[in-house]
Amino acid sequence: MATVQVGGLEIVYDHVGQGPPLVLVHGAAVYARVWQPQLSGLADEFTVVAWDEPGSGRSSGIPPGFGLADYADCLAALIEELRLGPAHVAGLSWGGTVVLELYRRHPSLVRTLLLADTYAGWKGSLPPEEVADRVEGTKRMLAVPREQFDPTLPGLFAGDPPAEFVPLLDAMARDARPETLGAQLLMMAETDQNDLLPGITVPTLLLWGELDARSPLSVAHAFRAAIPGAELVVLPGAGHVSNLERPQDFNREVRAFCRAHS
Repeated sequence: MATVQVGGLEIVYDHVGQGPPLVLVHGAAVYARVWQPQLSGLADEFTVVAWDEPGSGRSSGIPPGFGLADYADCLAALIEELRLGPAHVAGLSWGGTVVLELYRRHPSLVRTLLLADTYAGWKGSLPPEEVADRVEGTKRMLAVPREQFDPTLPGLFAGDPPAEFVPLLDAMARDARPETLGAQLLMMAETDQNDLLPGITVPTLLLWGELDARSPLSVAHAFRAAIPGAELVVLPGAGHVSNLERPQDFNREVRAFCRAHS
């Protein structure tokens, strides 16, 4: 664990291994520990850095008005501070949306994009009625007393969560901050990044769970059609959190892609 100061915020990150830099950007309601299988599994070949984004895990809370561009700029500042750029940058779910915004605002820091079970924002990837349902669900989730707050979103796994990661998932759920999760999900509802996709010029890997119910394969196919030369790999039997459900397959594909483009 290490820290860096970015715009008055303390950002905590994990840093392991040596080799070409690989930056991992987690989804909503979790933090760097969700990348546990990748931190341990890829450090033999890569410098692997996973942050706790602002408002999550061990990092400082987000100030009022903190938006998607601010997340991207904080991520850019971390990459610059650690002299990692241009880096392989991977984002899962909400993290993929942050990574796309990083590419929009700081393309020179990105060697390749690895987008896993993600969205071009909910507005950009889901039907309007689905976005409306998710917004209402978010509001209901945030309306309960703090002691009853449950950040577990429906459809994260194809079946039951992998038993070996249940303690980790429980710990991250206990640490989730309602104000951060609410802000992130509402940002997703307002975000459409489809204008960005055709202009992506770096190698791009799309990693998708075959049974992802939150970001279905139709979203992956839309990404592949929009991003020039994008490669899609479907992980059999995996749901939305494919890096935990199929960690060996996930790591194998990340390793091969980054090795080919380092």
